[in-house]
Amino acid sequence: MSSVVQNPYIGRTPTTRMPKPGGSGGAPPGSRDSSGICRSSSISSGSGVSGVKILSLSSMSDSMHSGLSCFLSERALEQEERQQRSHHLAEFQRLKEVRAAAQLKNLEDFLRMNHVSLRDSTSYSTGMIYRNLGKSGLRVSCLGLGTWVTFGGQITNEVAEELMTLAYEKGINLFDTAEVYSAGKAEVVLGSIIKKKGWRRSSLVITTKIFWGGKAEMERGLSRKHIIEGLRASLERLQLEYIDVIFANRPDPNTPIEETVRAMTHVINHGMAMYWGTSRWTSMEIMEAYSVARQFNQIPPICEQAEYHMFQREKVEVQLPELYHKIGIGAMTWSPLACGIISGKYNNGIPPCSRASLKGYQWMKDKVLSEEGHRQQVKLKELQAFAERLGCTLSQLAIAWCLRNDGVNSVLLGASTVDQLTENMRAIQVLPKLSLSLVSEMDGILGNKPYSKKDFRS
Repeated sequence: MSSVVQNPYIGRTPTTRMPKPGGSGGAPPGSRDSSGICRSSSISSGSGVSGVKILSLSSMSDSMHSGLSCFLSERALEQEERQQRSHHLAEFQRLKEVRAAAQLKNLEDFLRMNHVSLRDSTSYSTGMIYRNLGKSGLRVSCLGLGTWVTFGGQITNEVAEELMTLAYEKGINLFDTAEVYSAGKAEVVLGSIIKKKGWRRSSLVITTKIFWGGKAEMERGLSRKHIIEGLRASLERLQLEYIDVIFANRPDPNTPIEETVRAMTHVINHGMAMYWGTSRWTSMEIMEAYSVARQFNQIPPICEQAEYHMFQREKVEVQLPELYHKIGIGAMTWSPLACGIISGKYNNGIPPCSRASLKGYQWMKDKVLSEEGHRQQVKLKELQAFAERLGCTLSQLAIAWCLRNDGVNSVLLGASTVDQLTENMRAIQVLPKLSLSLVSEMDGILGNKPYSKKDFRS
């Protein structure tokens, strides 16, 4: 580090001169004054070099102190900015809660004028939680009932009716199916039960998925032809006039996304569906569909249906929240128990009548018996202690763990017995018990918490 040495001539008056050695301008070094006392030289031998060193070290010290002060000032500013951001977020949350309370009071006043009470609502009487699907106005129960494997296949129609009746009476309004489930039989069973029970169509949210409707070349995919024809066939099997949400059940590499977007817009505009969404699509594909919809004044998707459980987290916890904030895409998740793995039923191998023992599910059996499957079972045994601490089952803990994610709008449950569905629906009662510290402990056991770019920046 360079330093500037003060010039000894700077600041002197013109009459002041430096004495020359032995000259008349001043006494030579070691000369005596009038009192006879010998005066020593004010600048001794080597004093110039020493002065330069002293001044250099002093200047360097000043520079270091100045740099340190700047660094501390920047850190203080950053700390202050973080505190301000936290304060603003807290204030925003407070205002949001105040606004929600005011809106609730206005609603109660309105209902009181019309001799109606919130106590008469389904959410109040059943304790069911309802959330918006993405940034749409569609309100869905936080738990939904799926029909994959069970309806039209693993269980009888009588058991399916018992399951739907229990779900509906407990406040579940979301029922999900697909044209491919049991080759269309799942839709037939679901529609027959709805018609038999006589439930108001306005109280239900029915979703189905389009991609594989038959063996013929044009009975699958996301072309305009198959979306329109496939949805008509689904509505006929369901005995319904419209679907609430139609999902594109995986992307179609053989069809331009623009064609798919236009076809989805067509079925919505013609009253065959209310909304459309995606399933198993990547973030890039969803973003492309949204961009195409905005470019050509079409209707964009509102939701992605994705697998989400303790061993499958990246998409729902990192990718979908970014899409929600950017374009309003919500998350409807399935398989919260990882096809039953997290329930603990596979701790001692493959039990008979389990999903992994069914024909066509060899992939699941291999997954359970793999090394990764054994490691998962070890982690589940540790998580069992958390469930016992909360006074719930491992299945209830796993479902509540999915629900604790604010980005998850609804979790689809699969059940083959009434007791199983009853047990799993009690996960809503476990949800308030999942504190941040407890979830953090669970993340430590799982060891697979994904991190977004924002986590690294903070």
